[in-house]
Amino acid sequence: MMRLGLAVAGLVIVLDQATKWWIVEAVMQPPRMIPVTSFFNLVMYRNPGISFGLFGGGSALGSWVFIGLAVAIAGGLLIWLAKVRQRWLAAGIGLLIGGAIGNVVDRIRFGAVTDFLDFHLAGYHWPAFNLADSAITVGVALLFADALFRRRQSHKNT
Repeated sequence: MMRLGLAVAGLVIVLDQATKWWIVEAVMQPPRMIPVTSFFNLVMYRNPGISFGLFGGGSALGSWVFIGLAVAIAGGLLIWLAKVRQRWLAAGIGLLIGGAIGNVVDRIRFGAVTDFLDFHLAGYHWPAFNLADSAITVGVALLFADALFRRRQSHKNT
């Protein structure tokens, strides 16, 4: 399962960085908002904080703290991945690792995370996000599903 998890993580990192490069270098020259549908825009935003822009004071020290935290979490996830025997769990952990490292690359390169996906409804905008953030969200959902269904399965076997 280690290979599966690492392959998923690698794919997420490559796709995340490729989409961010495309947005920054090709699409957002000059930076602007591009309406795609009535509920979705492409935007250019650098998030110095964490989820939803929390703790986004923008200090260099804060960025390095977030980098260290993400790397430590990814390291813990790698240790967990080495012990996993279920495919969905390995894929979920791989999504988490890939998303975390994808955003770490941005913090190292730019001091902030590049976000560009902007969903909105009736004038209210969800905070902009990127592919790495999406991978983290799906990875967490897979971990919850695994925990929920494995627990049910173990109760049926007793």
